[in-house]
Amino acid sequence: MASEKKGLFSALRRSYVWKSVFRHEYEDTARNRALQISSNVFLHLHPTKVRRHALRLRFTWCMGGVTFLLFLVLVVTGVILMFYYRPTGEYAFHDMKYLEFDVPFGMILRNMHRWTAHAMVITVWLHMFRVFMTGSYKPPRQFNWVVGVGLLVLTLLLSFTGYLLPWDQLSMWAVTVGTNMGSATPIAGHEGPFAELLGVDARTDVRALFTGGRLIGPATLLRFYVLHCVLIPILASVLMIVHFWRVRKDGGISGPL
Repeated sequence: MASEKKGLFSALRRSYVWKSVFRHEYEDTARNRALQISSNVFLHLHPTKVRRHALRLRFTWCMGGVTFLLFLVLVVTGVILMFYYRPTGEYAFHDMKYLEFDVPFGMILRNMHRWTAHAMVITVWLHMFRVFMTGSYKPPRQFNWVVGVGLLVLTLLLSFTGYLLPWDQLSMWAVTVGTNMGSATPIAGHEGPFAELLGVDARTDVRALFTGGRLIGPATLLRFYVLHCVLIPILASVLMIVHFWRVRKDGGISGPL
């Protein structure tokens, strides 16, 4: 049985279909092993070689990989949750209760999404702390540090925009406090310094842009839903691609100081 499977696999590797996907021969050389990874769309994110220190848990903490894993969990659970949620003031809260008490495994699904989101915020901070403490932001990695800061901001915005979606008293008042801070934004907030330079008021400042009006209401819920489920995840995915690409271009995970 084992010999038959081995022969079948060998025939598969010699087929045109296999060679159209993996375009390099399988002679066991260092160059071919590198080409198999770098020229394949499914494998090219993996490094062709890994430095010894990059395998040490005490150096990397694996926080970057753990953060990406949590992001994937959030994407999968979030897509499933979208089947049971309607972002309107009339149905949002009732849909959450239906999800929790009527949908099979709905409570587990929601809690997976919620606690994974909290964990992702923590791991992003730990990852940034590790990068700073090991000097991984220094040349030639300054650009990737800036990309990482952008990902940190997007992670916090994902957490903030998702907080309103249950549409209960806790989330509404928490977002009210959070968005009120936007009123004090310099230039863009009507209560902030230099607001008169642009002539902004309570109807046209940055807070009104996020809330869709002067008060937290159904328009705010819809805007936060679009930001949470569409715009911010797309931006975060693009920055993650750039972030991983720069790690490879800069020589992999940086070494100890």
